[in-house]
Amino acid sequence: MLSAEDNQLLTRTDAGTAMGELFRRFWLPGLLSEEVPAPNCPPVRIRLLGEDLVAFRDSSGRVGVMQAWCPHRGAPLFFGRNEEDGLRCVYHGWKFDVAGNCLDLPNAPEGENYRARVRIAAYPAIDRGGIVWVFMGPPSAVPPLPDYPWFDLPASHRYVRKYFQECNYLQAVEGTIDMSHVRFLHSTLDQNASNPANAISNAAILNSVLPETLGLDETPLGLRWEYKVGQLVGVINIVWPALATVGAAGPGMQSVQPRVPVDDMHSLVFRLRWSEKPIPQDEIAQYRFGTFFPQEVPGTFLMAENRRNDYLIDRIAQKYYSYTGISSIPAQDLAVQENQRGPIMDRTKEHLVSTDDVIIRLRQMMLRMARDLANGREPEAPRHGQLMRNLRAGNCRVPDGADPKATVKALARLDADAPAAA
Repeated sequence: MLSAEDNQLLTRTDAGTAMGELFRRFWLPGLLSEEVPAPNCPPVRIRLLGEDLVAFRDSSGRVGVMQAWCPHRGAPLFFGRNEEDGLRCVYHGWKFDVAGNCLDLPNAPEGENYRARVRIAAYPAIDRGGIVWVFMGPPSAVPPLPDYPWFDLPASHRYVRKYFQECNYLQAVEGTIDMSHVRFLHSTLDQNASNPANAISNAAILNSVLPETLGLDETPLGLRWEYKVGQLVGVINIVWPALATVGAAGPGMQSVQPRVPVDDMHSLVFRLRWSEKPIPQDEIAQYRFGTFFPQEVPGTFLMAENRRNDYLIDRIAQKYYSYTGISSIPAQDLAVQENQRGPIMDRTKEHLVSTDDVIIRLRQMMLRMARDLANGREPEAPRHGQLMRNLRAGNCRVPDGADPKATVKALARLDADAPAAA
């Protein structure tokens, strides 16, 4: 369990908090590229790390992310006019570019000298790999953009969706890397013979004994977990501050889940599949209408199965077919993660066991990094973005007579030759 002080340090991410400042040292996923699909498209509201923001794509195709309120008298820029390389407030016509510079003050007789003194808080934003990435830290600390392997692939090689999660980010991250829940939460009662996860996952994980840790190592970018379940070995990479290479993906496919706090009680998860080859159209159709990318409430990023309808739990299905009675696999995760003693879990009341070793290690590292930053030591991980080019994960069966540790070392992973983290 954690102390109340440590739990608060880990879960509070608004501006000025230790963990919030740590998140602000990294490029963060902010929104889907398709939310601002074309130059001069309507602006959209977003909220990250407790800040209300507005995003837009200007006439030249650049993405801007800035505070949601006009600095004149606080009018909402969501209603603004996106025109001629800037966003214009509809209240008094003040206009700003993607960098936060004031372009026009049509109601101000003070003139050009005053305009030069007016700025709006704006954050660097870059559109790559189907996601708009935002840096919310100090201008002096902007790191290189992470070189994720899917960034340069054509759109035909990836599929990404965004979902709103009604709990603190840490509950979601810990649930993502908790391997021992799979054989329970995501199972069907016929020994997984009819489990839809069989289509793209290894059935050995669904029916396995509890996972055994083969290696748990800090890397320049985060944490690498090498595990064994039955005759299966695998690798999961956790990349600071909250990205994991985890999830059922299928042969030749990689699964990635970047996450970001919306505020202390809400978070976003981006569910991404990518491949070195074009993803077949029948697989895309399965993503759009199947169980791994749930349907959304129209006009929102809420899953159709959500807290308001008890995740559409079917008690008859729970009795005779599935362990939970909840249809989609992501909604099964949400049902437990969003309700762990409320939206911010009280970790002073938990009782951990040996299979929680990766969660314990993750917390220890995050606490250390947040405290280091609070004491003036900047994190090293944002400066190693080039290493993300090698970001891979996966699993395979151990050949008869082979050493499981040697087998897992042969799997693609997060740069085996990178120096150990300090």
